[in-house]
Amino acid sequence: MTIDKWIKLNTHDLSGQTVAITGATGGIGIQVCKILSSLNANLILIDRNEDLDVALKNELLQINPNISVNFVHVDMEDFQSMQECVKQLSNFNKIDVLILNAGAYAIPRKITNIGYDNVFQINFVSPYFLVKSLLPILRKSNNPKVVLTSSIAHNYSKIDERDIDFRTRKKSNLIYGNSKRFITFSLMELFEQNKDISLSIVHPGITFTKITNHYPKFIYAIIKYPMKMIFISNKKASLNIIKGVFDKTDYMEWIGPSASNIWGYPKKKKLKTCSKEESAKIFETAENIYKNLEKL
Repeated sequence: MTIDKWIKLNTHDLSGQTVAITGATGGIGIQVCKILSSLNANLILIDRNEDLDVALKNELLQINPNISVNFVHVDMEDFQSMQECVKQLSNFNKIDVLILNAGAYAIPRKITNIGYDNVFQINFVSPYFLVKSLLPILRKSNNPKVVLTSSIAHNYSKIDERDIDFRTRKKSNLIYGNSKRFITFSLMELFEQNKDISLSIVHPGITFTKITNHYPKFIYAIIKYPMKMIFISNKKASLNIIKGVFDKTDYMEWIGPSASNIWGYPKKKKLKTCSKEESAKIFETAENIYKNLEKL
């Protein structure tokens, strides 16, 4: 099956629908936006690089001049920027689908202005705050949905209540995995309690995106082409997110590549990587963090 045939069989027209997406200008994000624009969805690009947003907007309007493309600037490391982002998004008439696609892996570590490890804040604290804050506007839609881009890395760690954001750890895969574990299971529990909004948890498998740009240049040069040959393309990886837009996942389910979570077309699977007890503890922690942020 070709990618274009899969899209034809698994999607439908989105005229009149508004989709907001974080991380729109990343490798997978661009592909998601291109597919959604071809399906007549109006787009809100939530991104930190305004120049890339403008370039992507122009590209999307070339694909489909009949849609609207807006963008909201945000730095997910900066809580004040997140607050302003929420304020701007709340001015839209409605948001039918919110896609949480932004992420950070091996970036220079620091403690943010609200006291969290920056990888933890970008991948968990900020997107959780965004979702909770936008629940009222999501409910203006007839069929609201949140789509989370998770990662198989979430299984690399388990909650440590003495070191919630893994600031004492040094391994990038553990730090990233912990943040993805938090956002995955906190949202899963949140939408068990808010079933008027659908949730789709998806993961793209392994692909070559900007998130791998942290490698030293000589290693990057060595791995670049083998990775492109071994793993799926950004366009094929993006189909998992597109599947999430048109489907939903139930409690302890997710959507990802059918073969070993790495290759193939999207398939819904059971998620057996976290106990209900740990998931509940993650959610409790997430809610406490959100309540504290509301006071700022």
